[in-house]
Amino acid sequence: MNRTASSALEADSDPSKLVPRIIPRAEHGISRKNISNGALRVLYRLHEAGYKAFLVGGAVRDLLLGGHPKDFDIATDATPEQTRALFRNCRLIGRRFRLAHVVFGREIVEVATFRGIGEVGDSDRHVVDGRIVRDNVYGSIEEDAIRRDFTINALYYDIADFSVRDYVGGIADLQQRTMRLIGDPEQRYREDPVRMLRAARLAAKLDFTLAAETEAPIAELAPLLADVAPARLFDESLKLFLSGHGLESLRRLHNLGLLGQIFPATAGALAGPESARFGRLLGYTFTSTDERIRSDKPVTPAFLFAAMLWEPVRSLADRLIADGTDASVAWTAAVDRVMHQQAARIAIPKRFAIAMEEIWSLQPRFEQRQKKRVMRLLAHPKFRAAYDFLVIRSHDEPELKAQVEWWTEAQALDSQHLTERLATAPVAHADSEPGTKRKRPRRRRRKRGGADSSDASAESASE
Repeated sequence: MNRTASSALEADSDPSKLVPRIIPRAEHGISRKNISNGALRVLYRLHEAGYKAFLVGGAVRDLLLGGHPKDFDIATDATPEQTRALFRNCRLIGRRFRLAHVVFGREIVEVATFRGIGEVGDSDRHVVDGRIVRDNVYGSIEEDAIRRDFTINALYYDIADFSVRDYVGGIADLQQRTMRLIGDPEQRYREDPVRMLRAARLAAKLDFTLAAETEAPIAELAPLLADVAPARLFDESLKLFLSGHGLESLRRLHNLGLLGQIFPATAGALAGPESARFGRLLGYTFTSTDERIRSDKPVTPAFLFAAMLWEPVRSLADRLIADGTDASVAWTAAVDRVMHQQAARIAIPKRFAIAMEEIWSLQPRFEQRQKKRVMRLLAHPKFRAAYDFLVIRSHDEPELKAQVEWWTEAQALDSQHLTERLATAPVAHADSEPGTKRKRPRRRRRKRGGADSSDASAESASE
């Protein structure tokens, strides 16, 4: 490249002077066999219509690393309207960034027009407190390259001659397994604070190192994440933790001081007196989840979030109980408080929040051996998730291993054999709440209408 990568990254770079490093087909490992049919159809159609068309971003990065990307993004000099005119199966989306989505069955190929530099105050570019809130200024491929976040994401595969174009030194960083922001890191993080989370996520996924200048501002600018919409942070958390490298993402977030900005209670518990035990619980949970994802098995965010907030809820409940609060009241208050605080940072959808609370509330019911309650628990929609959570807990709570063995065997028995086993099993009673260590005697209530209501109330409390 005639212009060095370092100078290309300067904030005041003149894009028109950028000269790309062009890697011809014979010198890179990208094969069209590894590009989806939908992406190839879009690339060829744009090219045949006289437009420039490039595969860009993570797909090019992963293909060069020998991976098999699932999503393919395309950059072009065609406007969204011009792209839509070429494809009947195309729809335009987005206000902040206008995009074209070309749909082929279940595959969606995202097509973006080259982004321009623009000036603050342009009719289609608005910046508020350093953050870009609207940006539909179009430009050249050189401008588009320096507008991207990391150098390794600014590589372009040209369908015209099957070469790869590199304007900002991405190939060198790819070879050195380094993640480097394009432009001034502080300014780029202020434009979009989520880039800090993206840096942690991609570094975890690729096992790359953050360049010193890319990592340096994060500690100071991490609080900017408080201004990001909680719904957007929820979407980003799914990418962080449910992409098959969740454990490493968690470690990177923790080491960079970012975890406390999105899961403050979790970060606090990892610095608390039970940090070692809690850390092991998270390690077991994330390892199991990562393995399930790699095996194409279903996972749910509720299970991960239940694990991440388990110690904060349990420790708060224990403190309230120590102060004289009734156990059931203490647990309800702890759950409400921790969930309320978490909602201020990440908007966990109600269906997941309810599932989390069910996973927690089902934990004491594993101690019960009465036939009616055993059958109800086995039929509960969240039984499997709650059971899996009990297994995770048992790694560091040996007293739970007997419960795990019993319920593991119970699941394998048919109704008749389970009934026979229950008939000879000793009766066990549940603790009043998931985190209590000692059993408390039940209070007897006065009889109403000649019947003892204590059994009925105990049963309803365990539901």
